[in-house]
Amino acid sequence: MPNTLIDRSSAMSALQGPVRLRTLTTLRWLAVGGQSVAILMVHFVIGFPIPLGLCIMAIAASAWLNLFTALRFSPQRFLTDREAAAYIAYDILQLCALLAFTGGLLNPFSALIIAPVMIAASFLALRYTILIACLALAGVGILALYHMPLPWRPGDELDLAPIYKFGVWAALSFSVIFFAAYAHRIAAESVQMRSALTATQLVLEREQRLSALGGLAAAAAHELGTPLATIQLTAREMQRELENDELLGEDAALLVEQVKRCREILGRLSQHGEAGDAIHDRVDVGGLLKESAAPFLEKPDGPDIRIESESGDGAPEPMLRRQPEIVYGLRNFIENAVGFASSDVRIAATWTKDKLDIVIEDDGPGFSTEVLSRLGEPYVSSRFGPRKTDGQRPTSARTGGMGLGFFIAKSLLERTAAAISWGNRDRRGARVAISWPLSAITAESLAQDTTQPTANA
Repeated sequence: MPNTLIDRSSAMSALQGPVRLRTLTTLRWLAVGGQSVAILMVHFVIGFPIPLGLCIMAIAASAWLNLFTALRFSPQRFLTDREAAAYIAYDILQLCALLAFTGGLLNPFSALIIAPVMIAASFLALRYTILIACLALAGVGILALYHMPLPWRPGDELDLAPIYKFGVWAALSFSVIFFAAYAHRIAAESVQMRSALTATQLVLEREQRLSALGGLAAAAAHELGTPLATIQLTAREMQRELENDELLGEDAALLVEQVKRCREILGRLSQHGEAGDAIHDRVDVGGLLKESAAPFLEKPDGPDIRIESESGDGAPEPMLRRQPEIVYGLRNFIENAVGFASSDVRIAATWTKDKLDIVIEDDGPGFSTEVLSRLGEPYVSSRFGPRKTDGQRPTSARTGGMGLGFFIAKSLLERTAAAISWGNRDRRGARVAISWPLSAITAESLAQDTTQPTANA
């Protein structure tokens, strides 16, 4: 199937990408600046005594490490997952040390331990995210038991109830777990969507290239027709003149035969042209359905494919612009129906003066209940296992494929102003309905664009 353009895991890793050293270094400088301001404010402005030397040592260690990495490595260097995880793990250890000197979990800034975990979850692989979260949880647990007193007024010590301390520990622990899972899930869904859209763009570009090549072939066939006819006429004259010359007569006959073969080849090229020639940029509704279903009509072991088209209000059959998005999208839905049908696939088009509706139905098992609400999202396998060549169908849910075909077809058709709905038929099978406003897909605007230069001339 065309939607197997890129492997899901490789696409996701390529799109997610590593993180630059400069990014983490900048975040650490922000942490160093914020920690320095907080320590100096508490000690000199508020007047709470703190172990200033220990705090400055912890902050200076981060600053020194930043300077070392800036001098040792290029800021544009991409870190591996392991290096980035080690970088963030150090930040958690440094923050835990600073909190241990200033009251542990009783310090209001203890909530900042969540920040490195969220940063890690947003771009690191799951296993490294789990390691970082576990390190943060261990730090929270140690800080709950071992820490220096919270800076407070001289001669007075703030002693909170044990149940409150337990509540702070529980809140931070659950926050680390929740925000790590939440950030990783959001990042993963974002990467999936970006990779699916990239696959959609690749499909569209390929279809456009194929369409343009077909158009160039049609244009070439049209342009070469006249000189080839002249050559054929001259060759036949030569053949008549050289009938009595055995050697040259054979050459002339061969020339006529080859010219005839060239005309047949050009005729086939012109029939398959799809773009680049205004004549081939138009197709009626029936032609569009036949072109979309063409790869599946001749399969000996495939289901029976019925193509129907009719007017809903007596309006004449519209001429449409041949667009690669429409052909590919319909073909993908038809392929899906053919793959799951037991014996019958129905492709029906109905038009009015304002709208075109196309319905694709099959008599297969239909869409499974558990994924019907998610159908249209990337990486969702749509139904049960496809029909086997012996006519038997597996009963388990489909596990193969990337689940991108439906998403790509839906995305490409929506680019052409199509509205798409899907569901299961009242009886057996699935149903996909596509609807367009005719003003968005008819060839009238194309005809106006084609005739406009002539009018101006």
